Amino acid sequence: MMQTYQHWRVETDDKGIAWLCIDKSDGSANVLSGAVLRELASIIEPFKASPPEGVVIHSGKQNGFVMGADINEFTTIETPQEAYELIRLGQQMMDEVEALRCPSVAVINGFALGGGLELAMSCHYRIAIESEKPIIGLPEVQLGLHPGFGGTVRAVRISGVRAAMQLMLTGQPITAAKALRQKLVDRIVTADDWMRATTDLILQKPPRAKAPFVDRLLSLPFLRPLVVNMLTRQVRVKARQDHYPAPYAIIKLWSRFAASEKTGYEAEARSMADLMCGSTSRNLVRVFFLQNRLKSQGGKPSAKIRHVHVVGAGVMGGDIAAWCALHGLDVTLQDRADEYIQPAMGRAAKLFDKKTRSDAERGAATARLRADVEGNGIADADLVIEAIYENREAKHELYGKLQSQMKESAVLATNTSSIRLEELRTVLERPQRFIGLHFFNPVAMLPLVELIRCNDTDREILDIGLSFIKAIGKFPLECASSPGFVVNRVLAPYMAEAMHLAEDGVALVDIDKTAEEFGMPMGPVELVDSVGIDVALHVSKVLGAEYGRPVPARLGQMVEKGHLGRKSGQGFYQWVDGKAIKPRNTAAVPDDAMDRLMLPMVNEAVACLHEEIVADADLLDAGVIFGTGFAPFRGGPLQYARDRGPAEIEKTLRAFADKYGDRFKPHQGWSRLR
Repeated sequence: MMQTYQHWRVETDDKGIAWLCIDKSDGSANVLSGAVLRELASIIEPFKASPPEGVVIHSGKQNGFVMGADINEFTTIETPQEAYELIRLGQQMMDEVEALRCPSVAVINGFALGGGLELAMSCHYRIAIESEKPIIGLPEVQLGLHPGFGGTVRAVRISGVRAAMQLMLTGQPITAAKALRQKLVDRIVTADDWMRATTDLILQKPPRAKAPFVDRLLSLPFLRPLVVNMLTRQVRVKARQDHYPAPYAIIKLWSRFAASEKTGYEAEARSMADLMCGSTSRNLVRVFFLQNRLKSQGGKPSAKIRHVHVVGAGVMGGDIAAWCALHGLDVTLQDRADEYIQPAMGRAAKLFDKKTRSDAERGAATARLRADVEGNGIADADLVIEAIYENREAKHELYGKLQSQMKESAVLATNTSSIRLEELRTVLERPQRFIGLHFFNPVAMLPLVELIRCNDTDREILDIGLSFIKAIGKFPLECASSPGFVVNRVLAPYMAEAMHLAEDGVALVDIDKTAEEFGMPMGPVELVDSVGIDVALHVSKVLGAEYGRPVPARLGQMVEKGHLGRKSGQGFYQWVDGKAIKPRNTAAVPDDAMDRLMLPMVNEAVACLHEEIVADADLLDAGVIFGTGFAPFRGGPLQYARDRGPAEIEKTLRAFADKYGDRFKPHQGWSRLR
């Protein structure tokens, strides 16, 4: 007989095994909301007095087991006590599952993340349906949190401190095969065999998994400090404690309680509650929702773009072509001669080696990317991307040739980094079908693509652009055509101010350290070197002419010397094997250096919002975070301004304008944030 609940279905078979199917009614994926947990509590309540032969928890969703806790519920919490009560509800539910007086099995048919894995770990056994994808993990640290439904205790007790800490501190999921080696999974089975294997496991009742002997030794009081020091050093390389407290909290919990079942759960709940109400977690949860918003734009990706033709096999064009081929599209790559294309093909081979899982996948990606000096692929392409150097006349000449060869349904796009589309499309017969697709370097690492439109761009073409960007695994940000768009426009004053600080005698390495102390992944000097000093010079000229800003003279001098940054081996820094060689000796920096670097970026973001370059403040914050790496724990430049106080920032900008010049003058758009 089957019992049906809002989010669960329960059926007891002829062997007396209760099969509990989680199928959250109002979502495409299972999450552990308060309602889901309360229903589970009511389901297993009668099992306490009259246990079945076994309990199986499995999923009714094709896309996986349980994705985690319901993050939407996090946003309604105002105090640590409210957070603690929600966390304890989840912990108590897991405790009741673990305390069942019959064998219990979790069947993992795909993603088991966060609270989903914690639910699985509360069961006596775990079966995973075979998959080569990384599907099992505790990613809470990416939201500024740590496991809160008992995971900091059970993960260590099952797989040991070494494996469990890597799972929690990195937040990266692992494959079922690796989970099997780490004892987080007891068996891996085929999709056709999971029910029989589950039944056999319940009837056999083998010993439950527990941490390796070595890991239990490491938990002894006199050895624990050695492990703590090692883990702390590992974390410190990646994150500062004042920026990202969660990984340090994970280490502290184990250091003090050693995954104790008596004291560990209560300590975990209190620690988790404090983190949930901290600014880092609140902003990282906000970034999570911003990311989902970018992903959800334009509906599901369509198959309208199957063949992409890229003109320009430089670093950007070649890497765009390779990325498209990696994601299943047929790609032809054109340049003046084969000698200009082959370096791009070599980089593509390295990308395919790194990103594919098998020889077959690698071979397929390689076959999809073809050199095309003659441009024969233009006629068949659904999308043509121009990625030549930033010269208006050269682009005009190219467009004249392309439009005569493209099929009528094809879309023409430019990867320009700064030139307004209105200036580029004057030679086109159908300018409303022309868009910008601005990728960022390195293409394989940065997730954002700016989708540039004019006021009269066809909505159908923009939707095709959105679909294409999502189909290749990137986040689209729709922007109005404007010099620099969003990302380069916001970065320009930040990088320019770095040059002003250098002129004032601040060491380059100290300028970069100051930005990194704010939370930027890379300082502005290293960023200019990475982008290319010639590129930075061009963008500075375009934006300088538009907004009346001086172009840093030092950029032009360095380009004349051939010091172009990382790509030439010499820029502001010397580059060896792709890494900047920075001097160790540093000096004191001015107290206002951080604000001088960061507030021009915030001020420019306010200007972009005021001019409606993007639709709203949330999208602007998302674009700056995913396009520049703006400190995610600060929630984006506009969220940072709100948290700090718009009036206080305006006051600081005015003081800087009086002291350093009009480049700090607050934009009139600040009134929208008050």
